[in-house]
Amino acid sequence: MILDQHVMSFPAGHVACHPGLAFAATDALKVRMFGRGSHASMPEAAIDPVVMAASTVMRLQTVVSREIASMDRAVVTVGALQAGTKDNVIPDKAELQLNIRTYTPQVRATVLGAVQRIVRGEATAAGAQQDPEISAMHTFPLMVNDEDACARTLAAIGDVVGHDRLTDRGASTGSEDVGVFGTSANVPVCYWLLGGIDPDTYRKAEAAGTKNRDVPQNHSPYFAPVMQPTLTNGVTALTAAALAWLGPAAHEA
Repeated sequence: MILDQHVMSFPAGHVACHPGLAFAATDALKVRMFGRGSHASMPEAAIDPVVMAASTVMRLQTVVSREIASMDRAVVTVGALQAGTKDNVIPDKAELQLNIRTYTPQVRATVLGAVQRIVRGEATAAGAQQDPEISAMHTFPLMVNDEDACARTLAAIGDVVGHDRLTDRGASTGSEDVGVFGTSANVPVCYWLLGGIDPDTYRKAEAAGTKNRDVPQNHSPYFAPVMQPTLTNGVTALTAAALAWLGPAAHEA
């Protein structure tokens, strides 16, 4: 049995779990685009990879909005763009790092195909004399919570943190590698989320309609879970979950 929890940006003291398909598959790609360097005062002698990369970033924003059906879910994010080191030098290459989230093999294939087409198309349009390189940095499959395991685990967690503090926030476009453990060991997975935001801060932002602005999300430099009750709640939840599977009742089941 695989049990795991992760702190997230909702009210501290609460626990959230979504049985079934819970987290998206992810593909992280590195894209290298090649131009021809020159002095900044002589752009006509260059094939500018900065402009090439910028055009690619903008064009990639159309993949989800124009190639994925509105009832399907996908995310394409360019998390990094690196090119050049000095203001008066046009560099000879640029590097992008992409993060892609999908829920079905069909949508994944569409998105990955679109990324390949757009990157190569923008390089061709810019007159690049070398094909771009696209490589996978890592890939994780869909994360599926076992429904029976979640029911048993959440019953135990609810007994100690309060059943009124258990929520289902639905499937997430986040991704998690914890599902790989369950697949490798051929055992069920129950993965839940732990609230870490000060409840008053969260309620005020939600009431004002400014939650996306005023509540820092994971990986934001401002994301800092409140120490309590986050820490105690997390230890209590994880201990209760483990005992639900390791205690005497588990052996009898």
